[in-house]
Order: sequence, then C-alpha cells, then structure tokens
Amino acid sequence: MTSDATKPQSTAKPPRRISILGATGSIGESTLDLIGRNSESYDVVALTGGKNVKRLAEMAIEHRAEIAVIAEPDCYDDLKAALTGTGIETAAGEGALLDAASRPADWVMAAIVGAAGLKPTLRAVRQGTSTALANKECLVSAGRIFMAEVARCGTTLLPVDSEHSAALQAMTGTKPEHIERVCLTASGGPFRTWSHEQMANVAPEQALKHPNWSMGAKVTIDSATLMNKGLELLEAHHLFALPPEKLSAVVHPQSIVHCLVYMSDGSVMAQLSCPDMRTPIAYSLAWPERMHVPNKRLDLAEIGALTFEAPDFERFPALRLAMDVLAAGGSAGTVLNAANEVAVAAFLEKRLGFLGIVGLVEATLVACDDLIVQTPQDADDILEIDREARARARNWLPRFA
Repeated sequence: MTSDATKPQSTAKPPRRISILGATGSIGESTLDLIGRNSESYDVVALTGGKNVKRLAEMAIEHRAEIAVIAEPDCYDDLKAALTGTGIETAAGEGALLDAASRPADWVMAAIVGAAGLKPTLRAVRQGTSTALANKECLVSAGRIFMAEVARCGTTLLPVDSEHSAALQAMTGTKPEHIERVCLTASGGPFRTWSHEQMANVAPEQALKHPNWSMGAKVTIDSATLMNKGLELLEAHHLFALPPEKLSAVVHPQSIVHCLVYMSDGSVMAQLSCPDMRTPIAYSLAWPERMHVPNKRLDLAEIGALTFEAPDFERFPALRLAMDVLAAGGSAGTVLNAANEVAVAAFLEKRLGFLGIVGLVEATLVACDDLIVQTPQDADDILEIDREARARARNWLPRFA
C-alpha cells in the first residue's frame, strides 16, 4: 500500500485559460486553428466577433467556449438562437465586449481591428497576465498610455505582427545599448513595381490581392499603400522604447526575412520563416516555450535568392507620412490612424481612389494641428481625439473622391 506522500506526482500542466477578442477575423481563425490542434492544453473562455454570427457560433461550439459575444447589438437574437441549448453564454454590445476581456484568463489574443479594440484590449491588459497584441491601433493611437498601463499591471505583452515578433526574437538577450537599429521588412504589396499613373486606376479587388500574405481587408489595403509599414514603425517605437532614428524599413518582396536588428559590433540578427501568420501567433501562444506549427518549412535553396530594396517614398508616400508622424509625436498617431481608417473604408466602398487614401490622410493631419498638440490622459481622451479626427477626415473626403 502506498501513502499519499509516496505516490508519484503528476507533471501534467493544467490547461491554460485563453480568450480571443476578434475571433472571426483572420488572426482569430489562425489562433483557433492552433488551439484546435492542441485542445488538451487550452480551455477557451471568451470568443468575440463583430457581426459574423454564424461563424462566431460555430467557433464557440467547436471550441467549447464559456461565452460568445457579438459586438453588434442587433445581432444578439441571432447569436442567442444559434447557441440555445449549448450551455454557452451569449452577450452583445460594447459593455459585453469589455466584460469578456475582463474574464479571468491566462492569455488573451487582442485582435479586434481598429480603434474599437482599444478599450477591450486595455481591459485584457489590466488582468496582469499575458496579452498577445494583434491590434496595432492600440499602440499607434495610444502608445504612451497603453504601454504605461502594461507596465503598471505587470502584463506580459507579446506582439503578434510578424515583424515585431521577429524583432522580439532577434533582440532577446541583448542589452538595449547594443542595439543600433531595428529595420522592419515590407513586401512592397501588389503594386511594388507599378507606376504612379497605373496606381491611379487601382480597384479594391486588385488591392486586396496581396502577393504573400492572407490577411483581413483593412491590413491588406494598408500593405498595398505601405501605410501598414509606417504604422508598424510607430508600434515598434512604443513596444521597444526605440527613438525614431533607430527605426527603419526596407522592401523585401519574398517576405522571408521579417526583421533585421543591427548590433553595435556590426552583427545583424534576423528572423526568417515562410509567410504564415500562425508562426508569430504560435510564438506568442507558447511563450516562453515553442509549439509545433503545421506550416511550410523554409528551404533557402529552393527559394534561391532573397532581395532587398529601399522604399520609394515618391510612389508610396504613406510610409514617409507615417515617419513624419513618428517624429512629430503628440497625438499625431491618433489622427493618422483615424484618418487612415476613414480613407481605407471609403476606398473599399469605391468612394475614394487608391491614391486618394494618402491624400486624404495628409490633408486631415494638416487640418488637425489643434488635436495633435493635445496630451490625452486616458483612453476616453484618445477616443475623443479619434472621433474628431474622423469627422474632419469625412469632411475632407468629397474633395478627394
């Protein structure tokens, strides 16, 4: 007979409690793909979506979520009907999103697109556990306030953008004073070799065909204008506490090298992988360990060559504009993001030409000098600046349509 004291102790780890804010988007889909392949290691707490009731209900049932929340209140009855009898809680609206983000969890994926994700992501951060950040607007619009809250709560913030995940991996173990420069790579998008005249007639359907990545509509258009790379430079500034002069970007059409970190001894550290968002998601999900990902393995002999070129600021002025905003500081990032969201939405609705996206953003920045010099104290202040900047962008829209 064996006493309790002499019984072998189990070394199995209890499942980690995870929530996904923005589950029905491409990042959410990829995250749940990984979780589904390792279901014994995770318990799904909350899943949220915007308007896609059918997909949210399917996900909640498949992954046995505790609660499913739809952002659009008018969709609540449909969600409730879809989940009746499953034992899964349902809720809708902004308050429900905030409550879902506050549910105790070991790890939260913050993947709600746009400034709408700021408050829910801050709620997740305040749990003081781990937050995987796929919402770049939190840092672009509210970087100073957001990172201060991360520090106050002792939260582990794990970037999910492939470039920032790569930077984190390349810089790990290096003292900040030994980092000379962080260079983010950009594919150049579908119009990398197009002339200014050709881009004047681009249709949304063309801009949504990214050569390397499968992403949501907003980030795909941002990649086509190179605004996405500018936003990522703003993110990196806040994530890694790097001054503007230590940040740069280079065009790398193959999307194999995701970031280059230049060291004080002349070394350059890089992270390479095939373009698949499950790779950086898995890094954040398993951190500080690693997990198996069923993606294509990198074969450099098969690829043959990796090429790099300087960005063309004349044909892609969005990147230059974002770098100017980075140098300006203040609330310029909030205005930039708000105007860009308005412009991209108008382009997708065919109310604005492709080249008009950056034109509208730049005009809005000029018209918002009084907003840019403001020093917001909290998320409500940020969102008020965001609302006013959007209103001014919409007023300017007819001049660029």
